[in-house]
Amino acid sequence: MANTKSAMKRIRQAERRRLRNRAMRSKIRGVIKTARAAEGATRPAAILEAIRTLDKAVTKGVVHRNTAARKKSALARRLAAAK
Repeated sequence: MANTKSAMKRIRQAERRRLRNRAMRSKIRGVIKTARAAEGATRPAAILEAIRTLDKAVTKGVVHRNTAARKKSALARRLAAAK
């Protein structure tokens, strides 16, 4: 266990970040799954929502920008193939 006040604060901060990151990663998985399963006219909107969520996760530091770029590229390929 931490001995100093600063170490205890770091533990609290790390826990808050962990929970926030976990929620964001869960949301990313959900919107990507929804975008892949979308059909017809709802597909472009679902893919754009997934891309928006990935961009936000990169800004927050939850996922690496190259990981997000790879996932966005795969979604864009699906969108192009659908048209």
